[in-house]
Amino acid sequence: MGTLKAGFARIDITPPIGVGLVGYYRLRESVGILDPLLATAVAVSDGESTAVMMSLDLIGIDQVTVNRIRYGVAEKCGIPHEAVFVACTYTHLAHGVATSYIRPDDAEKQRHVDMLIEKAIGVAKMAISDLKDAEMYVNAAETPVDISFIRRFRMKDGSCATNPGWLNPNIDHALGEPDKRVALTYFKREGAPEIAIINFQVHPDMVSGCLMSADYPHFVRSTYEKVIPDSLCMYINGAQGDTNHINVKTPEHMLRKGYAMAQHAGRTIAGTAIALYAMAEKIEGCPVKGMEINIEVPFNKAETPEELAEAKHIKMLYDENRTVEIPIPEGHGAMSRTTAIAGACRAVSLENEPDLKTLRVTGIRVGEFALVGFPGEPFTEIGRQVKASSDYKMTYIACCANGYEGYYPSASAMEEGGYEAAASRYKKGTAEKLIETGKQILKEMKD
Repeated sequence: MGTLKAGFARIDITPPIGVGLVGYYRLRESVGILDPLLATAVAVSDGESTAVMMSLDLIGIDQVTVNRIRYGVAEKCGIPHEAVFVACTYTHLAHGVATSYIRPDDAEKQRHVDMLIEKAIGVAKMAISDLKDAEMYVNAAETPVDISFIRRFRMKDGSCATNPGWLNPNIDHALGEPDKRVALTYFKREGAPEIAIINFQVHPDMVSGCLMSADYPHFVRSTYEKVIPDSLCMYINGAQGDTNHINVKTPEHMLRKGYAMAQHAGRTIAGTAIALYAMAEKIEGCPVKGMEINIEVPFNKAETPEELAEAKHIKMLYDENRTVEIPIPEGHGAMSRTTAIAGACRAVSLENEPDLKTLRVTGIRVGEFALVGFPGEPFTEIGRQVKASSDYKMTYIACCANGYEGYYPSASAMEEGGYEAAASRYKKGTAEKLIETGKQILKEMKD
């Protein structure tokens, strides 16, 4: 084992205009580009072992498809597939890459997926080719202004609702507290640009419409690189499954929406990281390791024939564009109809699936830095508990990492209900199993 080395690469992965955008329960086709979608890779090596961390501006890649990237990098770069970490930023103005989105006869979409995979493998190779001697520094602090909010609420009638609407008088209180921590890790390299990796946690769903965009991660990267001389930046989104940017109590004159909100959030995250830069602590960067642990969890299928029949009826109304006929609780906002649709689609899609699903939890260690990834959208509490258990100098959590397989609400959230609980493909207790597996990965990478 020798000196820590780090390398960086970035390429444009923006698809052709017209590609379908994923993230809502309605069809959207892109009509233009606000900012490019990027694939960023940071490679690290201790002289014996090499790992690559990647961040892609996509809503997600399922476990089956992302294996093509991980094993492709392993084959072409001579490193273990466990040392290839692929996370998506989860922007809602990008496409999703999953076998379920592609019909076998859709040759054009398959060509696009094939091209994306080749680009991802290529950017990993470029980052490894850029490896240079490096020193690693870390620091963390909370944002000075609030840009992340829990989006699940206890309503005054005792029920739970997700995104019940701005200034909704039926809201009683939020069901949890957001994680406001911004974490900065950067690599100083002699004779080469510095490399920064920034970690925060909030839904990139601030910009609506049909123009492709990386959302606020675009402004995290661009703002940091403008202020810190000769720097390159990668953004990794954390445990954001139950958060978004909407403060339901904000006075109207303070509301920020759309691209302006994405700018505000990205600049706030980057500004916090910039403030952390000068006071960052130098830490050990060796050894470099990668790890994955597979776990089996039970699918959240319909419990009774009656429940399944009701789900099929709601999905029929959805498929026939008759969603106004779906009954919703009064005063809960339009999201409650989406909640009903999500629960119905989940139950129908799982009808003929096996009882168990294999999920992949992954980790990368770079000396006293650790990165733990979950294949989907973990709730804030998952990230918070895994980080709290860590004895590394710096620990990151990544959502949509090495797979996208859905939401992971906590056991209490599954009991309370709301959109995420209705949409979750896995039974209560899955989040807690992910927490324990994340802790196990941190321990075993160090042992």
